[in-house]
Amino acid sequence: MKFGVVVFPGSNCDRDMIGALQADLKQEVTQLWHKDKNLSMFTADDCIVLPGGFSYGDYLRCGAIARFSPMMQSVIEFAATGGKVLGICNGFQILCESGLLPGVLLRNSQQQFVCKNIFMKATASSEIDLLNPSPALKIPVAHGEGRFFANKTTLQEMELNQQVIYRYCDEEGKINEAANPNGTTNNIAGICNKQRNVFGMMPHPERACSTALGNEDGRSVFNHLFGIN
Repeated sequence: MKFGVVVFPGSNCDRDMIGALQADLKQEVTQLWHKDKNLSMFTADDCIVLPGGFSYGDYLRCGAIARFSPMMQSVIEFAATGGKVLGICNGFQILCESGLLPGVLLRNSQQQFVCKNIFMKATASSEIDLLNPSPALKIPVAHGEGRFFANKTTLQEMELNQQVIYRYCDEEGKINEAANPNGTTNNIAGICNKQRNVFGMMPHPERACSTALGNEDGRSVFNHLFGIN
């Protein structure tokens, strides 16, 4: 499996992602420039990553301009053929702006930038998961517009299709309002598309993959989504 990490003007987590994938998870990684279009070196078994940051200075809306970058047109086509796509923080916002994921990311309910460790857990998707619940993972967040919102019909469809893949929780794994860092609907931290090949989340698992950082919970996220650890 190969990873391609897209760099936009204003990206500032691309190096974090490349370092985590290469040094910690021992994966092959290629850096991709937003003005390029060529993804011919990738197959449906590979993954394109949209990293966190402030693409184009977050002008208009977070991700609204990056959505029109030449590379994003190729990413949209790549996803349509079954290729895997992962958006972290600003990357999640870009995926929503591009229509690859439903909903929008709004200003945090407290109207403040949030930068801290939170806890989140994978959403149970089967009876086996309910009997063996996912542990709470400690993952950093750093965002001002991370409050996921979608209309009632969309939320119902997402729940029916099991598209909510992570929810904010407390250290014991309990999903409650106190564990919600930004006022997001239903404690949603991460989602996927109906085809389950496009993933987006506000937390930063790439910042929690190293013993040097004192936290390796992020490895569980990459293992959950792509089978690597």
